Amino acid sequence: MSAPHLRSPDEDERRRRWGEVGDNELRLDPGAAAAVIGDLNRCLSGLYILFNQLRKHYWTLEGAESRQVTERLEASADRLSDLTDELALRVHALGGVPVNGPMGIREHAPMRIEGGDVYGLRDALGNDLDGYATLAVTFREAIETAREVGDKRTAETLEEGLLRIERDAHTVERYLGDDGL
Repeated sequence: MSAPHLRSPDEDERRRRWGEVGDNELRLDPGAAAAVIGDLNRCLSGLYILFNQLRKHYWTLEGAESRQVTERLEASADRLSDLTDELALRVHALGGVPVNGPMGIREHAPMRIEGGDVYGLRDALGNDLDGYATLAVTFREAIETAREVGDKRTAETLEEGLLRIERDAHTVERYLGDDGL
């Protein structure tokens, strides 16, 4: 018999229950905060998924052109990780719990999770570009929600993140346009 994978702490140990929105230091209306938190958690899920996909491709790509590409993938994954931290801290400041763990990520995932197989360079980059495109749409929707409820700081953070995502997506597009891949 295997041990359960989830630890269930006593109620008195829990500061905030997953899915609940508590008081927030930003003094945003709880309903508005919940809407922004939901969108941020979708962004976070997408970031987690794309981060892991980029890392897998970094670990497994082969071929004459793969060294330069894998160095870019590593740097891109690092940028996604930094952005994940920024958004997770924002969710907490808004009174929520940042999405975490495989179940939470799947629950909020704005994109499909790539299979565990290893792909050729062109197919892997195509999958990455699809992930970036989905993330960009998810970020734009979250920016709109944040603006609608008057959360300027979250909107600005998302806009800065969107620029990073679009820059990295453009790099992938350039690689895909190279007939030498």
